[in-house]
Amino acid sequence: MLAVSFDGDNLRVAAPQLHFLTGKPLQRLKDASTVVFVSQLTIFRDGPSGPGTIFRKTAERLTVSYDVWEETFKVVMAVDSRSASHLSLPAAEGWCLDNLAISALGLAPDRPFWLRFDLRVPSDRELASVVGDPGISIRGLIEYFSRKPEGDEPHWTLPAGPFRLAALPRIVARGNRG
Repeated sequence: MLAVSFDGDNLRVAAPQLHFLTGKPLQRLKDASTVVFVSQLTIFRDGPSGPGTIFRKTAERLTVSYDVWEETFKVVMAVDSRSASHLSLPAAEGWCLDNLAISALGLAPDRPFWLRFDLRVPSDRELASVVGDPGISIRGLIEYFSRKPEGDEPHWTLPAGPFRLAALPRIVARGNRG
């Protein structure tokens, strides 16, 4: 279940039941590898199923590492280089979601909209097409999220809505994004 709140500028998501630091990604982390997650938040004007009219998209690359000695996690966000370290597993998952946002600029307060959160662990080959030296390639990301995940690629998709800005819980802004 995806919960959405509004800080006056951005939509923020919460998904307490989503656990993505599990299975193969967690094993890779505990084997001292870094795992990159690519996320996308999409606002739809008329629902995420079917053709859906996209109002706005934003993407983020989350780089997660694990300190095998301290048994804690570190997360770095690519877009603005925010990071957190010495996190427990639940705190790392929570920090990732707490720091994702998408601009609500231009959304009418009483018009319904839908939101979809996508999270994937791309292969090294796919990661190269999405992320380069200047940052995240929007074109590469659109192509990446427009196709189905490969075989055993870990992925999560959480659609939610309809929402109205005027009816969303308000929270204190944590900085502008998206």
